[in-house]
Amino acid sequence: MSLKPTLHCNLIGGQWCEAAEVSENINPSDTRDVVGLYARGGRDDAERAVDAARAAFPAWSQTTPQLRHDILARAAQELAARKEELGRLLSSEEGKTLPEGIGEVGRAASVLAFMAGEALRVPGDRMAGLLPGSETEVTREPLGVVGVVSPWNFPIAIPAWKIAPALAFGNTVVFKPAELVPGSAWALVDILHRAGLPPGVLNLVMGSGSQVGGVLCSHPGVDAISFTGSVATGRRIAVDCVSGSVMKRMQLEMGGKNPLVVLDDADLDMAVECAVQGAFFSTGQRCTASSRFIVTEGIHDRFVRAVIGRLEGLKVGHALDAGTHIGPVVDDKQLQVDLSYIAIGVQEGARLAWGGKPLNLQTPGFYLQPALFTEVDATMRVAREEIFGPVATVTRVKDFDEALHMANATEFGLAVGICTTSLRHATHFKRHAQAGIVKVNQATSGLDYHLPFGGRKASSYGPREQGRYAVDFYTVVKTAYTSV
Repeated sequence: MSLKPTLHCNLIGGQWCEAAEVSENINPSDTRDVVGLYARGGRDDAERAVDAARAAFPAWSQTTPQLRHDILARAAQELAARKEELGRLLSSEEGKTLPEGIGEVGRAASVLAFMAGEALRVPGDRMAGLLPGSETEVTREPLGVVGVVSPWNFPIAIPAWKIAPALAFGNTVVFKPAELVPGSAWALVDILHRAGLPPGVLNLVMGSGSQVGGVLCSHPGVDAISFTGSVATGRRIAVDCVSGSVMKRMQLEMGGKNPLVVLDDADLDMAVECAVQGAFFSTGQRCTASSRFIVTEGIHDRFVRAVIGRLEGLKVGHALDAGTHIGPVVDDKQLQVDLSYIAIGVQEGARLAWGGKPLNLQTPGFYLQPALFTEVDATMRVAREEIFGPVATVTRVKDFDEALHMANATEFGLAVGICTTSLRHATHFKRHAQAGIVKVNQATSGLDYHLPFGGRKASSYGPREQGRYAVDFYTVVKTAYTSV
């Protein structure tokens, strides 16, 4: 007799609470495998969570930095100790390979440990005023209740880098994870809860964006929203955040159509590795993925041949299998989006140089060969629109100036990369690329947790995430004057 899977509940006001509905967490590597059962909350659950966070804020905002440091440090230690176990959970529900899943959990642990230290380093200023006998102080205070809405592609790292600074600086949180990946989110909240957070400081409501996310954006008890997801959803959130009685602070991380420029003088092997790692690993499901290869004429043909040769050696398979380089697409909906764009590319006249076919493997899952398009015109949809899958395009250009122009000719501005041995071109590119992140001779994906993250144009809105720059979003600045 098989045991009924454990129901993972929402956390509201320090209590684990069931919801009216339950969702199955399906493994994209094997759709027969139910990873777990998770509560699916609605508007009432979200409203109760906001009320709990609001009630907990006055006491939590006055706690000592040392207390907040210690809680985050304990949580970081448990995450690090359990990274293999939680990495397996993450890979089972999201589909990235097991080494990638373990690495992401390790990164989340590092984020919590770093932000534990930031709780002790909140900056401020004291200086003489301009009037005789006047002194001034500039201090930072927690801003209130923060609504965190996270995506499915990094189901523990992104929540960690949003929740950890919110707590470190004295805010309370209501967290709505992506519906496809509740397991990693639940585990992170459980660890933080057991690390010593008082009731109501961190609340978890799993459910739909329209129900739970809608409450967070419209509720007057929420002071700020930190969101990562699509451009369309981000724009809707922005409208909701400014249309209510409370003008909420917003931090919106959205899409990208990131270029990798390869110049004639580039080291070919390094350029190919940057391209393949940046575009296809994690199944291309990264907002920083380099989905546009912009390649100068002298190296173009050799680069294309070498990329195809590298792709031929990659194994697409079950995320937990040893030797798998690329796991499945996260679900059937995203797989159909990827396949539709591959069909669009062919219809537009691009050449499908390699891959792009769905795969039937030993276990039923959402498997897709990486797709490489050549002979791509910059006006084609596959070169302009974010696909969010293992699909990349190659566009031929005559020189560096044309490559830079094409790299910037997009509504997005998250990450850009260049492969070159020319210091002059690398320096010029860093200064003139219209993006928040610039990589030289590195894959566009892969970021350090202690540095700011964010983009320009349609990719981002609001203060940067991560590192010491996180304080700008999660605190409010107060200027005080005193006559002595």
